[in-house]
Amino acid sequence: MSAQIPPAWVLRHPHRPFVALHVPLAAQVPVYIGMGMEGPPGDPVLAGLGVLVALALQLRHSLAASRGVRPAGWPWTLAALLLLANLPLWWLATQWEGVTVFALASIVMLLRGPVRAVAAVAQVLHPAALEVAQMLHDGDTVPHALLLAVYPVLGVAVFGGALVAGARLVLLLEELEATRAELAAAAVGEERVRVSRDLHDLLGQSLSAISLKGDLALRLLVKDAGAARAEIESLTGVARDALRDVRAITRDELAVSLRTEIDGAAALLGAAGIGTRLDVAALPPLSGPAHDALAWAIREGATNLLRHSEATTCTITVARGNGRVRLEIVNDGVRGVGGPGSGLAGVTERARAASGSSSTAVHDGRFRLSVEVPEEGP
Repeated sequence: MSAQIPPAWVLRHPHRPFVALHVPLAAQVPVYIGMGMEGPPGDPVLAGLGVLVALALQLRHSLAASRGVRPAGWPWTLAALLLLANLPLWWLATQWEGVTVFALASIVMLLRGPVRAVAAVAQVLHPAALEVAQMLHDGDTVPHALLLAVYPVLGVAVFGGALVAGARLVLLLEELEATRAELAAAAVGEERVRVSRDLHDLLGQSLSAISLKGDLALRLLVKDAGAARAEIESLTGVARDALRDVRAITRDELAVSLRTEIDGAAALLGAAGIGTRLDVAALPPLSGPAHDALAWAIREGATNLLRHSEATTCTITVARGNGRVRLEIVNDGVRGVGGPGSGLAGVTERARAASGSSSTAVHDGRFRLSVEVPEEGP
C-alpha cells in the first residue's frame, strides 16, 4: 500500500488539525454530564464553562509546545489546569476524565526530568484510583475493580500521548517547511552561480574572439577586402554561436566537446598570432563531469591567455596515466596571474565536481594551468 501524502493545506497550516484534535476531548465532557452517564444529570452549561477554561489553558500549552517553547507564566497556568482537571473528579468521576487528558498532556509538554515522569504517572493513576475506590465502596471485588480501572488508565494515557505527539508533529512540519525553504533558496543561489560561471566562461572566449576578429578585419580592410569580409562573416558566426549558447545555458542544456574546444582554442590562438602546439593525439573516453571539466578548462585557459598574457607560444597537452587524465596549458607570456574574476575559480570548481583538482604555477616566465581528473566518474 502506497503512503498517503497529506493535503497541501495540512502542510501549509498544520496547527489547524492539531487544534481540532482538542475539540472532541473537550466537547464530550458536558455531553456526558448533561446525559448523566454516571449518576443524575448535571448542569451542562456550568460544565461547559469549566471545560472551555481548561481547553483555553491546554491550547496555550499545546501551541507553545508546537513551536518548541514554553509559554510565559506556564507554572501558574499548569497549576490552574491541574486543579481544574483533578478536583471535579471527586464528585463527577469518569464524566470529567476528558479534562484529565489535558492535564497529562500539559505535564509532559511543560515539565522536565524526573518531575515530569512522577507527575505524569500520578495524573494517569489518579482517575483510576478514584474509580477503584468508588467500585470497592459499592461492593465490587478488588480484581474486578482493578480490571475495570485499566480502561481509564489507557484512555488518559493514549489521548494525552496523542496531544503530545501532535505538538511534536506540528513542530517537525514547521521545521521541515523551513528546511524546504532554505533548500529552495540554496538551489536558486547555486543556479545563479552556475549561470554566472557558465556565462563568464562562455562569453569570455566568444567576446575575445569577436574582438580579435574585429581588429583583424579592420587591419585587412585597406589591404585585402575579401579577407576582411571573411573575418567579418566569421565574427558574425561567433556572435550567433554565442547567442545560441547563452540560451542553452539558461536552460542548463549547454553541451561542450573536449575535441571541439581544443580545435577552437588552437584556431583562436593561431588567429591571434600565438604559435600553438597540441599534444592530444589520443583523447581517452571520459565520464560526463570529467569531460566537461577538461573542455571548460581548455576554453577558460585560452581566454585567460588572450586577456592576461603577452604570449607568443602555447602548448596544450592531454596525457593519461594511473587511471587519471591530466591537461596542461603552458604559455610564455606571463603578465601576472588573473585575479578572482579570471574564471580560474570556475575551472577549480568543475575539477572538484569531477573528483579532480586544478592548479596554476609561474616559472621562468611561463604560466602553467594544470587540471587532473579521473578517467571514471565519481
